Amino acid sequence: MKQRTLGPDGPPVGAIGLGCMGMSWAYGEDERDDAQSIAVIHRALELGVTLIDTADAYGPFINEELVGRALADRREQAVLATKCGLVVDPATGQMGRDGRPGHVREACEKSLLRLGVEVIDLYQLHRVDEAVPVEETWGAMAELVQSGKVRALGMSEVGVAELERAMAVHPVVSVQSELSLWTRDPLDEVLPWCIEHRISFIPFSPLGRGFLTGTVTADSFGDRDFRSRNPRFAAEAMAANQAIVEAVRAVADRLGATAAQVAIAWTLAQGEQVIPIPGTKKLRYLEENAAAADLRLSAEDLAELDRLPEAAGSRY
Repeated sequence: MKQRTLGPDGPPVGAIGLGCMGMSWAYGEDERDDAQSIAVIHRALELGVTLIDTADAYGPFINEELVGRALADRREQAVLATKCGLVVDPATGQMGRDGRPGHVREACEKSLLRLGVEVIDLYQLHRVDEAVPVEETWGAMAELVQSGKVRALGMSEVGVAELERAMAVHPVVSVQSELSLWTRDPLDEVLPWCIEHRISFIPFSPLGRGFLTGTVTADSFGDRDFRSRNPRFAAEAMAANQAIVEAVRAVADRLGATAAQVAIAWTLAQGEQVIPIPGTKKLRYLEENAAAADLRLSAEDLAELDRLPEAAGSRY
C-alpha cells in the first residue's frame, strides 16, 4: 500500500488505517466476534494498513484489550494509536470528559497494560475537557512523551484555537475528526491548518458510519447499535440523504469501483496529510477499503462529489 507520514517527522504508515472501535463497541455489539476481529487486524497489517486506532473509552476498555491480543506477536508491524480523556460509566453508558493531569497519567498506565505494550506510538486526547485548561491536560500528556511511555501526541475533535494552545506546550502530530462526503466541516478551518503545519489529519467514519457504502437501510440496526438513536439515521433523514449515496455510486460505477472505495478515495484526495481510518470487522470489507488507496479520482470526479449537498440530520 502507498504510504503517508504520521506528522511532519513521524513514521511512515499506510495511506489508509484501521479504526477498531466497531469490533467491540457501538456498532452491533451482539455480533461481536473477537477471533474474526483479530484476523481482520492481522490481515490489515499484511496489506500495509499499519495505523491501528483504538481508545480506552471503547467498551469501555475491551477494545484496547482486543487490539492488544491481536498485536501480541506483531507489535513492530503496527503504529499503535489510542486515546484518553473520555470516560464511560459501564453501568449506564453515560459519557463524560476528564482532562485532569492525574487522570491522564493513570489512563496511560492502564492503556499500556491492556494493550500489553511498553510504549504507545500515538496517544490522543479524545476530547478537550472544558473544565480543565487544555495546557494542563496537554502538559501531562507531554510528560508521558518525556518519560518514554508515549512517542507522539494527537488531538481529536478540536478547533484551531485549541490546537494552537496545545502547540505552544508540545507538538501536535495529528488531529482526528470525522470527515466524509456527508461530514465536511473540517474542510473549512481545521484541515487547512493541519496542512499548513504538516500535521496529519485522521478522518474517522470516512464511510459515514457505513451509510456511504449504499448497503445501510433503516432496519439495519439492532437496539445496541448507536445508529438506531442517531438523528442522521432516522428514516426521514436517511431518505433525504439517499441522493448522496446515489451520486457516490454513480461515480463508482463509472470507475469500476465500489461506493465505499470512492468515499475513501475522496478523503485521501483532500491532502497528503490525510490518513482515513475506516472501521470494519469483516475481512471482505477490509480488503475493499484498502484497495481505495489505489483508486484515482479525476478533477471532474472530485468536482462532482464536492457539489453534493450537506447531509440531513445532525452528527450526534
